[in-house]
Amino acid sequence: MKPESPSTTGAPERAGQAVVNDVAAARPRGRVRRLVLSGTALAIAGLLLAWVITNERFEWPVVASYLFAPYVLKGVVTTLWLTAICMVLGVVFGIVLALMKLSSSIPLRVASNAFIWFFRAVPMLVQLIFWFNLSYLLPRVVVGVPFGPEFFSWNTNDLINATTAAIIGLTIHESVYMAEIIRAGILSVDSGQRDAALAIGMTPGRAFRRTVLPQAMRVIVPPTGSQVISLLKGTSLVSVIGMTDLLHATQVIYSRTFEVVPLLMVASVWYLFLVGILSIAQTQLERRLGRGQTRSSV
Repeated sequence: MKPESPSTTGAPERAGQAVVNDVAAARPRGRVRRLVLSGTALAIAGLLLAWVITNERFEWPVVASYLFAPYVLKGVVTTLWLTAICMVLGVVFGIVLALMKLSSSIPLRVASNAFIWFFRAVPMLVQLIFWFNLSYLLPRVVVGVPFGPEFFSWNTNDLINATTAAIIGLTIHESVYMAEIIRAGILSVDSGQRDAALAIGMTPGRAFRRTVLPQAMRVIVPPTGSQVISLLKGTSLVSVIGMTDLLHATQVIYSRTFEVVPLLMVASVWYLFLVGILSIAQTQLERRLGRGQTRSSV
């Protein structure tokens, strides 16, 4: 039996040893740069935090005294229920607009596109002011036959107050964004999923509810959570039309006490807290919907 040549046996070992040595000797690149950037960021954050804490003009004792004031808590409750109602209504109308936009009917698609284009183009603040002053254009709301007898009529000022104007404006503004989110979620599901559901005898409605919608929710939920947070902050605009939300409550107080900065900090603390809670809930919901879709590390 012919002995193996030292060159044939030693070369792979030497090559393998060289590879092992190269990997063992490898060092992450840019470590010094990352340390410098991290240290600089921490230093800036520390200086900013120290400035906020030690600056007497923030008047933290005043902030603490008003943080749980009854009028401020009333504004917090108003902000929460206004966000909840407008979000639910926005999702409902958003589903209708999304289905209209996906419809095979040209008039429905044109109407949905025009509605979404118009109310996405007009700023939310302009919409709120417009709805609050609707009585200027429409003094009375009439139900009856066109150019015929009237059955019921109401004074527009009695129907459109600050609350109804806020609900209408925020709901419409939210619905056009939710329509695009829901449409994108539905389109993300392969059409074969719906065809398979129809092939086993499901009705189109049941195929949508049981097959398409659960898969689309993984795409719909993350931007919807961002929209909820955006709407929560957007409710501060209703203070312009005199509705007592969180920002308006603090404005009323500092208009009497002239403690502007401390009261603005009260509103900021509450917004930070509420947005933090919503962010945690969004993360947990995304994790629950994503079960079975992520691979565990080996």
